[in-house]
Amino acid sequence: MSTDLKEKTSNPDSSNKDFATLEYQGKKLEMPVITGSENEKAIDISKLRADAGLITLDNGYVNTGSCQSDITFINGEKGILRYRGIDIEELAERSSFVEVAYLLIYGNLPSKAELDKFSTGLTNHSLLHEDMIHFFAGYPSTAHPMAILSSMTSSLAAYYHGGDGNQSEESLELDLIRLLSKLRTIACFSYKKSIGQPLIYPNNKLSYCANIMNMMFAVPTEEYYIDDEIVKVMNQLLILHADHEQNCSTSTVRMVQSSGASIYACISAGISALWGPLHGGANQAVLEMLQQIHESGQNYKEFLTQVKDKKSKIRLMGFGHRVYKNFDPRAKILRKACDRILDKLGISDPLLEIAKGLEEEALKDPYFVERKLYPNVDFYSGIIYSALGIPVNMFTVMFALGRLPGWLAHWKEQYNFDKKKICRPRQVYTGENARPYVPVRDR
Repeated sequence: MSTDLKEKTSNPDSSNKDFATLEYQGKKLEMPVITGSENEKAIDISKLRADAGLITLDNGYVNTGSCQSDITFINGEKGILRYRGIDIEELAERSSFVEVAYLLIYGNLPSKAELDKFSTGLTNHSLLHEDMIHFFAGYPSTAHPMAILSSMTSSLAAYYHGGDGNQSEESLELDLIRLLSKLRTIACFSYKKSIGQPLIYPNNKLSYCANIMNMMFAVPTEEYYIDDEIVKVMNQLLILHADHEQNCSTSTVRMVQSSGASIYACISAGISALWGPLHGGANQAVLEMLQQIHESGQNYKEFLTQVKDKKSKIRLMGFGHRVYKNFDPRAKILRKACDRILDKLGISDPLLEIAKGLEEEALKDPYFVERKLYPNVDFYSGIIYSALGIPVNMFTVMFALGRLPGWLAHWKEQYNFDKKKICRPRQVYTGENARPYVPVRDR
């Protein structure tokens, strides 16, 4: 038994399409090669099982395209990230998170009138139903904010019926607005719950990101000053996390949507997927690593020596990326923002000093450079969040708030796809063959 996979180009008379030919047991199967707008190529195997009785096996789906999408483009080799065709560098420097959310969800940058209407919608829907406020009292003080965020998001479906597409387009659009607006309120309330402080309601006079800072850090007894530079950095952090193609949580949102589930259930599922330490918990792991270095009394050079020791199980967190084989473009932006915000705040934190030392040393060490282990977005985002006073257990929550527009954009794209099917991966069974049932007395 053998297979041979090779690409051929059909003649111009057959619509000038490419095909891949699979040879199996003397039979040749032609499968179309799909070409994306950035010349990415994929073999369409949708008829493979029907035509050949075969499936493909791809653990983790790392070589499998689950959909066609026009939302985000990534070139990991060249360090390129674009939302709807616009470079992330331009968006991070010139745009706001609300504007980027509109871009991702609707496909184009909004006009002034469209942005005003969108922003007004977010302002008008920031409050939670008062019944839901009582839910926070039912969680223990030790509850992780991500657990609260996920369950409260799912609970929104109890108050806003539908959400599964069986309603008007206007109602669906309202669900998108509700989620974008209310999740930041839920996130901030979950933080206040965890530290035992009174809930701070949204303020309609504040911008989206300023409201986040106010709800997290203000207290009823005194006025809270909101720094414009900090708000700008918060916008950048959320923009840089807004979408990243078919990652684990985004794929989860799309898969759950394929069943026709409520949009609230889909986003709740995405939050749960993001909660995994291998996905959204990376920036938390960076801070924990820095804390470990500090408590052990090591300096960063000694730590990097241990990382390079093959016998050591110590890992350098926040360096390298599964997709980017070059410098993470988001990390370049946050590196500048990190220096800017630390200088402004005048922070002298031993963990931050260790982080800067690790970065400087690793970037000139051939061991890391040759392996293309550059700092990624998680390395700098954790440092910035820490500098802003956001606790470690809220890092993944902030990631979720940033990723929300991407989830919503993919939910909408999946919902509107005219050839959608319920996601149903196959498997290669490796268990027992058929065998009889043995009564308990004979076992």
